[in-house]
Amino acid sequence: MLDAVLQHLTDDSPHALDRLCQFLSIPSVSTDPAYAADVARAAQWVADTLRDCGLDVAVHRTAGHPIVVGRSPDHAASANSPRVLFYGHYDVQPPDPVELWTTPPFEPTVRDGALFARGASDDKGQIACFFEALRAWKRVHGRLPVPVTALIEGEEECGSIQLQPFVRAHRDALRADIVVVSDTGMWEGPDGRSVAITYGLRGLLYFDVQLHHADRDVHSGVYGGVAANPATTLAAVLGRLFDDRHRVTIPGFYDDLLPISPDERRRWGELGFDEALFLRSVGFTQPFGESGYSTLERRWARPSCDVNGLYGGYGGPGAKTIIPSFAGAKVSFRLAPNQSPAKIAEAFKRWLHSQDVYGCRWKITELGGADPVVVSTDSPYVAAATRAIQRTSGRPPVLIREGATIPIVADFKKTLGVDSLLIGFGLSDDRIHAPNEKFNLDCFALGCRTHAALLEELGAAANR
Repeated sequence: MLDAVLQHLTDDSPHALDRLCQFLSIPSVSTDPAYAADVARAAQWVADTLRDCGLDVAVHRTAGHPIVVGRSPDHAASANSPRVLFYGHYDVQPPDPVELWTTPPFEPTVRDGALFARGASDDKGQIACFFEALRAWKRVHGRLPVPVTALIEGEEECGSIQLQPFVRAHRDALRADIVVVSDTGMWEGPDGRSVAITYGLRGLLYFDVQLHHADRDVHSGVYGGVAANPATTLAAVLGRLFDDRHRVTIPGFYDDLLPISPDERRRWGELGFDEALFLRSVGFTQPFGESGYSTLERRWARPSCDVNGLYGGYGGPGAKTIIPSFAGAKVSFRLAPNQSPAKIAEAFKRWLHSQDVYGCRWKITELGGADPVVVSTDSPYVAAATRAIQRTSGRPPVLIREGATIPIVADFKKTLGVDSLLIGFGLSDDRIHAPNEKFNLDCFALGCRTHAALLEELGAAANR
């Protein structure tokens, strides 16, 4: 059955590219209210596409942007077939700075074997792979090999504020046996590219911290040296977050952390990761981080803390001799397996209040968090994905973790009790969130074929 579906995908590839270009031409920028009508238009495009793939579709209005849910009829496959919940997002990042684009960001353009447009890789191109797989099965066989629910949101790029309560409120309708997500990348090793199954993600915790002192900016000639400066005091406190081994100094920070297993350390060491190339690609000249761990181990299995921004005082042209009334910083933590955002948040706040700030006052705002996720690699779903990837790419997948965060993956586990398969087809040079974002045409074709094969393998897994 799959051979005919794969042949259809090959024959229909020009039309699939046309459909993706239509999708990419919609400027669905979720962070800017000026694009609200376009975001709604993109939601409708997704709804129409899912209907064309044979799903029953509802567009759910929210306090923000719409959430689209499509569901295949329960009779789409045998009674013991697992239901697949596919998650993705149709919103995109702002295109700025527009002047750095070679071609306009919402005029999709093919050149050098790739499709250039905002959202080409993150995430419209990747979810279009799944849509095309559904469409091919529907066209060739009239039904899907497994029952499918598609959950496509429009706020991933602005925090997914509506998604978590939506999943809780619709948990019965969203019940599934496995979640499939395509919002990650391929592994690029010394022997070429391989499709990756990402089985671990770091969590996230984000703060805005401010130190306040005087009730206004004051003259540094009058008050300099006689009262604490919030800017220099804050800088000193932030510097004390780390010791000389580049470990976070917050008491209890590492207490619950799961160690890296010897087997994982061995497997990661055999991947042929090019540390120098990884760093050089963005202008770094040497590795940095917690002593005793490799770059991959730090990214995938160890926590980190970063100061994401500093503000306060005078930053304009020329001089202004003041002591600022306050100074602030954005501070984030990437959390590794078994760390609790709530527990780390409380520990961080206690640590800040324990510091001597010489009469300054803290204003601490927690801006959100997400749990880390690690799923078992010894499951029938991973085995099914492995067979599908081997079939369509000619090589086995690489099992990796990732240092970034997809908050909804942890929410799926907590709310629906289901693990996720993260199978992506992006490349490191796709320039997501930057000018000239692209999605390689061969990656698009491979994504379509792999999702088609995955659907069949998931159906067959129930009968093994």
